[in-house]
Amino acid sequence: METSIVGVGVGITDRFRSVVEEKIARIQTLAARAQRLDVKVTHRVYRNGRVPDETVELTLVGKGPVVRAEATDGDKFVALDLAIDKMCEQLRRAKEKRVDGRHHPRGAHFEKGSGALEGIDVRPASADVLHAVATGSVPIQNDEEETYSPVVIRTKNFEAEWMTVEEAVDRMELVGHDFFLFVDARTDHPSVVYRRKGWDYGVISLTTQASPSEALAS
Repeated sequence: METSIVGVGVGITDRFRSVVEEKIARIQTLAARAQRLDVKVTHRVYRNGRVPDETVELTLVGKGPVVRAEATDGDKFVALDLAIDKMCEQLRRAKEKRVDGRHHPRGAHFEKGSGALEGIDVRPASADVLHAVATGSVPIQNDEEETYSPVVIRTKNFEAEWMTVEEAVDRMELVGHDFFLFVDARTDHPSVVYRRKGWDYGVISLTTQASPSEALAS
């Protein structure tokens, strides 16, 4: 397997190269058909006083999907170990999934011994049903009677509630939702409060304007 090692903001020493060649033996065991492993080491320095760190990115290219893994640590050798552990775990899970798929194939398959379809929840139609369909004695649904749509839209109507943004946040937390619809008591505008990352929240409001019919009439 070909190996490429590059550094961004950091030099790649011979010792690091030798460690990489030693460690990737685990990857080769799990991915014998891999053709190339790209190793990228990035050194980052922060202006806010945070301790600099090293990020090791691994990209495995071969016959099949590309596999990627990365890890960050203050020591690039530790980051390398963590990234290799992640990639090996990904490869191990993929291998187990392939083996399980061969032993327990998904989807429908025909059992020669019993003549039955396995792996799918269907039952073959009886001879009577097939005869009824062939002779036209089975009523056919008229498409004009009911229009089929793959999109199902469910609607709910609620009474409008006037409250402050703070009260809306409290109500949202009580019901355990990610958003809450209300009418802002300060502006009388329909609004939605929603949860962002951590304990941050956002508010979206609609400004009230004249309806299109009222605008044309004026």
